Amino acid sequence: MVLVLGRGGYCPRDRRQAEGLVQLYHEMAVGYCRLVTITTDNLLETNEYRLSAGAHWPFLSDSRRVIQKDLDIAEYTDPAHNPMIPHVIVMEPGLIVSKVYNGYWFFGRPTVEELRQDMRAVTVKCRPDWDITSPELKAAWQTGRKELFYPYGKTRAQTLREMK
Repeated sequence: MVLVLGRGGYCPRDRRQAEGLVQLYHEMAVGYCRLVTITTDNLLETNEYRLSAGAHWPFLSDSRRVIQKDLDIAEYTDPAHNPMIPHVIVMEPGLIVSKVYNGYWFFGRPTVEELRQDMRAVTVKCRPDWDITSPELKAAWQTGRKELFYPYGKTRAQTLREMK
């Protein structure tokens, strides 16, 4: 999962970042990965931000600034908007933090390619069948040990329910 904590739709850097993430989102969806954006905007502003970016992933509103306070990431240099300091957090399954980017300055934020590489690293780590050319996995398949291969012993129905 990639979690984007942002200033909000008023910020041109956040809008530019969201534009870049639109294409990556399509890749993440077919790669069984999630993308979520959270800002301190209210619900209406959050929805307008998502729509203006052409984004199809969840945008959540934290107008009460619970995350900002819990993570101690208030952007004290902007008291007018009182946003979060932008961060991008890459997580492994189980919401284990793999990497954190501080995006106060635009070029501190990850590029789409950096996120793609981060997701590759997470996928390699969490998918036992990443390299199906290995002799061990070939032998496992031939002996019927299908639980080592996606969907790892789950039925298609279980897998689809988890994707919601």
